[in-house]
Amino acid sequence: MLADPEVPERKRFCSRGDCGAPVGRARGERPGRTEGFCTKCGHPYSFVPKLIPGDIVHGQYEVAGCLAHGGLGWIYLAIDRAVSDRWVVLKGLLDTGDEEALAAAVSERRFLAEIEHSNIVRIYNFVEHLDQRTGSLDGYIVMEYVGGKSLKDIANARRTTEGRRDPLPVEQACAYGIEALEALGHLHSRNLLYCDFKVDNAIQQQDQLKLIDMGAVRRMDDHDSPIYGTVGYQAPEISESGPSISSDLYTVARTLAVLTFDFQGYTNVYVDSLPDPEHIEVFRAYESFYRLLVRATDPDPGRRFASAREMADQLTGVLREVVALQTGRPRPALSTLFGPEPRVVDTELFADDGKDPSLLGARSAGGGTTVPAIPAQRPPGPLALPLPAITTLDGRATALALPVPLVDSDDPNAGFLAGLLAADPAEVSAALRTAPVDSVELRLRRVRAQLELAQAHDAGVALTGLEAAYSDDWRIVWYRGLHALATGDRETAALSFDAVYDAFPGEPAPKLALGVCAEVLGQLDNAAEYYRLVWATDPSFVSAAFALARVLLCAGDRPGAVRALESVPESSIHYTAARVAAVRARLRQRAPYDALLSDLTASAVQVERLGEFGLDAVRRERLRTEVLGSALDWVLSGGSGAPPGHNRPPLLGSSLDERGLRFGLERSYRVLARLAQRGEERIELVERANRFRPRTWV
Repeated sequence: MLADPEVPERKRFCSRGDCGAPVGRARGERPGRTEGFCTKCGHPYSFVPKLIPGDIVHGQYEVAGCLAHGGLGWIYLAIDRAVSDRWVVLKGLLDTGDEEALAAAVSERRFLAEIEHSNIVRIYNFVEHLDQRTGSLDGYIVMEYVGGKSLKDIANARRTTEGRRDPLPVEQACAYGIEALEALGHLHSRNLLYCDFKVDNAIQQQDQLKLIDMGAVRRMDDHDSPIYGTVGYQAPEISESGPSISSDLYTVARTLAVLTFDFQGYTNVYVDSLPDPEHIEVFRAYESFYRLLVRATDPDPGRRFASAREMADQLTGVLREVVALQTGRPRPALSTLFGPEPRVVDTELFADDGKDPSLLGARSAGGGTTVPAIPAQRPPGPLALPLPAITTLDGRATALALPVPLVDSDDPNAGFLAGLLAADPAEVSAALRTAPVDSVELRLRRVRAQLELAQAHDAGVALTGLEAAYSDDWRIVWYRGLHALATGDRETAALSFDAVYDAFPGEPAPKLALGVCAEVLGQLDNAAEYYRLVWATDPSFVSAAFALARVLLCAGDRPGAVRALESVPESSIHYTAARVAAVRARLRQRAPYDALLSDLTASAVQVERLGEFGLDAVRRERLRTEVLGSALDWVLSGGSGAPPGHNRPPLLGSSLDERGLRFGLERSYRVLARLAQRGEERIELVERANRFRPRTWV
């Protein structure tokens, strides 16, 4: 409670709705008056508390003191002597002559007492009290007492060692925002608008956030009563078109900005905008968070989130992403907009080059040693070996493997489309012609079928018609991106998916699509960041792990590629493919004079385990030859990094020396020859076995 309740002069303004002039200000050495008349409009004002400790209001509420002053009046702490001596809050009016404030209080009495939500302060009653000093009959709202600290107090309490404000962690601010949106969503469902959400008007009570000031709440169809808001938080269109659901969401986004960085100038320079993201650390670190604020504060109310539920869903997605990046633990969740990945393409990663696995150890058919592709010893200068041959990304196949938007349950063909069980695109296309009525979802499904049937021109024509008829439908933008990616129009694809990312910053799907676009555009750093973001947040997008490994390999980061592939969990059906690719990422095109022992050992362990996970005999033996061949080259180059002496552990059942590795290679090739289906292949494998077998002199 305030020991000396007084409104600071800088916060004294005329309460008349069409005036708002400064009042009660000092002149020279004379302090400002706390009571008087506005010099501009003549309206009376009073900033003196009407109640003092010990006053009994309505024969029931004993005043304990002043808690604070708000936009509509003084706020008092009192004890409800009629109900178990519970603590309550009385909210009075700024001055007794303020008819608009009195009307607002009466309005609160009529409908706010009916609101019950865990994140909204409870309104108990509306009472009147005769002011013995002035003889006026004053009104008070009786509210639930919410103990705790306001978001403003929490934010102001955080200071750096230099005394500057230390912003809240973005994940904490997001959690507050989600709770606030739950409360606003409840009000909106009752055709009410909050109008004045800000750091002052929400209190953290234990592990829950509560909206505490209901003074600005109004009905959506109320076009007459005064509008209350706060500069820096209030949406720019309020003065012309009045408050709305989108203006409420605007205030939440502005509050998140105030909480998460030192938002200097938010009441003047940036009153209707956000600073350049390059200058704000939290925006640079969390692009999705920045995009969410940008959409929620768009100057055009029609481009903001459509509802508190939609914004909360996207903010929750952003929160999962932030926490996953910070903790290294995924935070997956089902999307309300997209289905799962239909398939994962490009799991092979490495093209089959048909070359011998050993660059140094193979002998010619006549028994002589072949000319090695690389020197056996490290050259005096740097040697840049070519990267391993990586499979080329198939744009069309990758586009069709991206997540598919969920069918709108309100579409007239929703049930019909749900019943389409045919997997063959031609059968689906034929079935679509039997649909009972035309609809957006039907036409979008037809576009997808056309893309799957390589009918890109027809799909493009259909999309153009959809864009003309439904220009605001984000799903059409998504399909335009798919069409562009499938037909090689990379720039259009990137612009389309970027627009979907702007609209839904909490969704992994557009980030995955943007990763693909960045990769095909040659922007490997950007591609890696998008893939890493998706994979870190939701491991159900396994294609992100393979794609991340692919771009890291192209950038020369073998260890990073291996980590990405080995992070695919055993529960994934692509676990085996990921481990096979990881072995090849470790060893293909490695210089044999490098310290390879740890990679050889790790690869051997993976090969031995893969038999337990369903890797067929042919692929397992081929993988064994790659490991043994790399080991042979390493041994022939001097075994860099090997432990001293002869304590080298065996590798895949072969001693780690030239003779043992040659025997191992010969054995694997003879096994492959027995498993071969064609005679020519069998002969070629036997010849390879002979080229690697150790020399014998008998």
